[in-house]
Amino acid sequence: MSIGVSKSLPVVVVGPCAGIVHLSSFDRCIAPIPVTLLLVFDQPIDGPVETIKKALSRALAHYPPMAGRLAATGDDGELHIACTGEGVSFVGAAVSCALDDDEVTTPALLLGDLAVGYPAEYCGLSDAFLLMQVTEFSCGGFVVGMTWNHVMADAAGMAQFLQAVGELARGMPAPAVVPVRSEIDGSLPRLPPAMVAAVRSQMRMETEELASLDVTIPSSLVGRIKAECAGDCTVFEAVAAVLWRCRTRAVISDSDADTDDPAPLAFPSNVRGLVGAKEGYYGNCVTMHQVQATSGAVASGDIKDLVKLIKLAKEKASDIFRSSRDAVSGGESETDAGSSGEQPQLAPPCSRYNTLSVTSWRNLGFEAVDFGRGTPARVMWKAHQTVGFICVVCPPCKGEDGVNVVSLCVKPEHADAFVAELAALNI
Repeated sequence: MSIGVSKSLPVVVVGPCAGIVHLSSFDRCIAPIPVTLLLVFDQPIDGPVETIKKALSRALAHYPPMAGRLAATGDDGELHIACTGEGVSFVGAAVSCALDDDEVTTPALLLGDLAVGYPAEYCGLSDAFLLMQVTEFSCGGFVVGMTWNHVMADAAGMAQFLQAVGELARGMPAPAVVPVRSEIDGSLPRLPPAMVAAVRSQMRMETEELASLDVTIPSSLVGRIKAECAGDCTVFEAVAAVLWRCRTRAVISDSDADTDDPAPLAFPSNVRGLVGAKEGYYGNCVTMHQVQATSGAVASGDIKDLVKLIKLAKEKASDIFRSSRDAVSGGESETDAGSSGEQPQLAPPCSRYNTLSVTSWRNLGFEAVDFGRGTPARVMWKAHQTVGFICVVCPPCKGEDGVNVVSLCVKPEHADAFVAELAALNI
């Protein structure tokens, strides 16, 4: 059932002007694609729409690039952030039902009109970096929908910004964390141009229809996998291995599928600690890692063996950035990340549909956002049909036992098989 949303006219929340901010090489890996987040709060605050709008306006004074626009200069059209002070788009909305009404299900929230979207698949130069909507429910609970241009920030950076908005909404005079945005201030290394181009080439838009699914990986299954790995396994590694195998099995269930085809798993890692980024850096600071295996090996492999492959990929990437950072701290000349050793390897060319991306929003800070009466009952990724094939592992849901995953990773004809494979593992 759809949720009927009544919206006010969009309001532009303006921030200060502060010149130009150059994009880091990490930012340049990212295509200007929209990312949408829903934060569901079941505890009411006084006037959530006005309270959050005012706090957002104050937060932009500390984060002026957020109120600017992408701009291109020079013959090559190189992009940078122009801190024009044009502001961000803000919408207040209301619905006549309560969050605990029967019709307010998870699918209804994900499919509801609870966030503002960009007019096109890509974010344009004239588009605001942030689009925020606050929707108040009849019970007093509310949902904050945030859509942002990925070039501005990764999920960790956006979580930091939203925490700052929450702190200002609660009456703090300034954010607890001083924001850092420019590449120089953030002390980030330069990624080799070849790596930037290779990673950017992976971020192609999809045009085929994909099934939007909301699934839960039970805590009992995660615990069983961790026990099989003798405790040497994170929640993300266990969940990613489960999704990788179940999704691969569903895809190769077609009679004409070739089990020798590559079926790589891709996942981003927050590398702020590895590259020495300063506290408060809120730009992009993630790299993509890939685990390479054939679809047959993934489909028939034990979950614990897939976990080992994922751990190995993470360790190799950590070693690359750690060696680069040590070289710089040891007094060598300016060094591009990865220039003194092996660079992260991308998967060989294969069917785009055979590649699964799994990203985690756990422990990034979204679950700690507080506008006055506590943290969100649920954090959700609202899928865009153009960015598959991806699963987003979300922070724990209030009152639910297990790991929530919102996915856009299979075609409709493979959706039932994917869900069935997940269910079979839970027995």
